[in-house]
Amino acid sequence: MEIDYKDHGKKPYIINIEDATTGNDNYRTTIWTGSKLQVTVMSIQPGDDIGLEVHEGIDQFIRIEEGEGVCKMGPSKDNLHVQQKVMDDDAVFVPADMWHNIENTGDKPLRLYTIYAGPDHLEGTVHPTHEDAKNDPNEH
Repeated sequence: MEIDYKDHGKKPYIINIEDATTGNDNYRTTIWTGSKLQVTVMSIQPGDDIGLEVHEGIDQFIRIEEGEGVCKMGPSKDNLHVQQKVMDDDAVFVPADMWHNIENTGDKPLRLYTIYAGPDHLEGTVHPTHEDAKNDPNEH
């Protein structure tokens, strides 16, 4: 079944999340935005990362579907005291207001999906590349 990579939010939606994640080639694609949570799928290229960030007042769940990397978290961008390898089937729980980053340390794309509670990106956000995300004035 072909995945329709658009934001299907604010209405019922059922999808095979693993297929949607492993089939996504964009750096970030928002597939569902509700009033209290948001789901994006991401493909991080080898040597690239999500980008060191913090979500104020927003908890985050990250599930690694393919690839390997390292997750770093801490109370400030200069104090990332939690550092752990991540790979297929790992889940990362990021508390609100916690600085974090995931770096792709492998030789193939790191494919993951993330759930924000509440939404963090504008509804329908698609960033084909990490550079597009960095240049988006709506991103932090």
